[in-house]
Amino acid sequence: MLDVNEIMHILPHRYPFLLVDRIIEVEPGKRIVGIKNVSINEPHFQGHFPGHPVMPGVLIVEAMAQVGGISAYLALDAEFRKKVCYFLSIDNARFRKPVVPGDILRLELVTTMNRRGIWGFNGKAYVEDKLVAEADLKATFAD
Repeated sequence: MLDVNEIMHILPHRYPFLLVDRIIEVEPGKRIVGIKNVSINEPHFQGHFPGHPVMPGVLIVEAMAQVGGISAYLALDAEFRKKVCYFLSIDNARFRKPVVPGDILRLELVTTMNRRGIWGFNGKAYVEDKLVAEADLKATFAD
């Protein structure tokens, strides 16, 4: 539904920190599914870990947060779309299985709250049909 060029119009992130390649499903403000193609060419694999590359869990959570930011952005009116989305909190993060180069990370987020400008999401990350990570996230928009 959204390719990387459209995503770059929404998110301020750029390589190497843009961690969403595509949005494949979206119900703005309710549910969203994004894709991150994990490549050996990403700079964090040089040191995490030599000879055994594993995507850092913090980057999996950041990818979830970026997908959540896209969902919130698409639900907002034009006034708020001029603002930047900021991460507020991470709760209940769990990492179930390593994510390695060649994996296709599917990031599924459901909106759990939207009150007074604070958005909450429950995020799950999958490789194929296996749950690899999950977390509850909060974000807001500011100038």
